Amino acid sequence: MTDITASSFVRQDLVAERPAPIKTTGVIGLLRTRLLNSPTNILLTIVGALLLWFTIIPSVKFLIVDAVWTGNDRAACLPENAGFAVGACWPYIQAKLPQLIYGFYPESERWRVNLALILAAALLLPLLIPRLPAKGLNSTLFFFAFPVVAFFLLHGGGISGFGVSWAAGLGELFDDSIVSAGKILVSLSKTSAIAPLLWVVGNIIVLVGTAIHWLIFPLTWLRDQIQATSQSVWLDFVITTAFVSLIAFFLGGGMRSGGRALAWSIATFVAIAVVIKLMGLDHGGLPIVGTNLWGGLLVTLVVSVTGIVTSLPIGIALALGRRASIPLIRIFSIAFIEFWRGVPLITVLFFATYMLPLFLPGNFSVDGLVRALIGIALFTGAYQAENVRGGLAAIPRGQSEAAAALGLSWWRTTSLIVLPQALRHVIPNLVNSFISLFKDTSLVSIVALFDLLGSLRASFSDPKWSTPSTAFTGFAFAGVIYFLFCFGMSRYSLFVERRLNAHRRN
Repeated sequence: MTDITASSFVRQDLVAERPAPIKTTGVIGLLRTRLLNSPTNILLTIVGALLLWFTIIPSVKFLIVDAVWTGNDRAACLPENAGFAVGACWPYIQAKLPQLIYGFYPESERWRVNLALILAAALLLPLLIPRLPAKGLNSTLFFFAFPVVAFFLLHGGGISGFGVSWAAGLGELFDDSIVSAGKILVSLSKTSAIAPLLWVVGNIIVLVGTAIHWLIFPLTWLRDQIQATSQSVWLDFVITTAFVSLIAFFLGGGMRSGGRALAWSIATFVAIAVVIKLMGLDHGGLPIVGTNLWGGLLVTLVVSVTGIVTSLPIGIALALGRRASIPLIRIFSIAFIEFWRGVPLITVLFFATYMLPLFLPGNFSVDGLVRALIGIALFTGAYQAENVRGGLAAIPRGQSEAAAALGLSWWRTTSLIVLPQALRHVIPNLVNSFISLFKDTSLVSIVALFDLLGSLRASFSDPKWSTPSTAFTGFAFAGVIYFLFCFGMSRYSLFVERRLNAHRRN
């Protein structure tokens, strides 16, 4: 039997050194594990590096290294005068920057554009930062008050009346349209094969228009009496305030709980009165600047922001209408969506600009920019409707059933439970449509509206800055502007998506 000692369990020689572990972090780790870990990845890495070399390097060289930064005319950007290969001609951008931002907006009135942009940023940024308070008040100011203030700032002009005058004018316009349509049918009955039917239908329409005329006669009479006074705007304002406040009081619960609604109504009209007085709207307001003088980044922002803000409510309404149980609403929503989705945006802009006035009464006209805004809002709303419908379809049916079991109405179920979840699901699709709309604003140039790209192309005709690199510099500058806005919307949408889907994180 052998003796077992402690030395039998102690190793007498050193263990051989093992190779160091492969580094998997940092630049070297990225190269080993992602870029050069297989023949296919090696080939793709080489191809990608070549693409970057032949695109990024020349772009940086053109925009920065070989660029001309100072000069007063085209001579500074010509190779024979500079003595080297000339890249981007940035003095051209400096000279044309006011035109690229304001278009042909009068220089003495450009402070109005700056003030409108500052107000928009001051109201929008608090909405985008989740931790800031008073979101309800801020939303009301941005979505309802700011558009009116921005209109009178950018367009100018004043008001000659208020609620009573506006309601009477709309009533008269509606009445004139009906009577005109009836008279047209009566005149067509003289040469048509179905003359008796057209004559009967036309006279019935004329009688309906006559009845509407007598129904709105008290309103038009009150409007005429107000206009005959020296303070017609403020008298109309007081009457409108009293009427709307009484309606808010009774709808809010009357003597029981209507005081809050009455206070909000009066406070709103007081704020409107302050704006009217500060902007002098009761005395003609600011000088009128026609939309034919607008251009550049101003038109791009007006068209895109208006389209984004108005298309989402239209899309939500159409998506809910397409799922409605009432056949008339469902058929109308489906027909509306399919019609606008089946027509190119260029056709919509042409129709809104050149054909829409043919369907309006002779004494009623709509500004060209407003017509384009209406067409873009309806067109984009149809696409947003399908995005929202996809989100609604992703909500389990049990959500609505549970809400119904709790006694919630359809409106509360939709607004508090179903719709918030549906919109959260389709944030990428909605923002994708917003980005596409922002870039599609360049199409308005075909209907004589000069957006950023339209103003840029117009600036190329100036012989003072005609150089071989002018066009490339201008398009590079416009591309940077579009990228900044689109990339900003994309990153913010990712932030909102992560914040609203925090409960789904692993």
